[in-house]
Amino acid sequence: MYDFVVWFHILSFVSWFAVLFYLPRLFVYHAENAENEGFVKVIKIMEFKIFKYIGVPAMWATVLSGSYLAYELGLSGNGWLHAKILFVLILIAYFVSLGVLRKRLLEGSCTKSGKFFRYYNEVPTLILMVIVAMVIFKPF
Repeated sequence: MYDFVVWFHILSFVSWFAVLFYLPRLFVYHAENAENEGFVKVIKIMEFKIFKYIGVPAMWATVLSGSYLAYELGLSGNGWLHAKILFVLILIAYFVSLGVLRKRLLEGSCTKSGKFFRYYNEVPTLILMVIVAMVIFKPF
């Protein structure tokens, strides 16, 4: 059972990260092409579907399978796991912020620029590097 859950966890977080990497890129296109109504209409549909139908299920699958794996490993004496969980919580907060930004873009009340979204798009890359380092090197 453990190996199956590891397999499922890897598939889940790869799917989730695909959303975390791509959705802010769509926000760049949305912010930089606000005057092109036809284009923005298509981008809004893409943002909704990617967030709702891929991102949310992938996040929950990642969290639930990861919770099982953390339970199996045991939390005591695994400082690297505590650090990993902390960064996963930060990643969840980032994902929630993407949902908030998506709604603001949908309403037309978002004042963030394409440049902001380009920089914001780098956040999950940095978090991924830390999380993978925790799993591989187990520094604590």
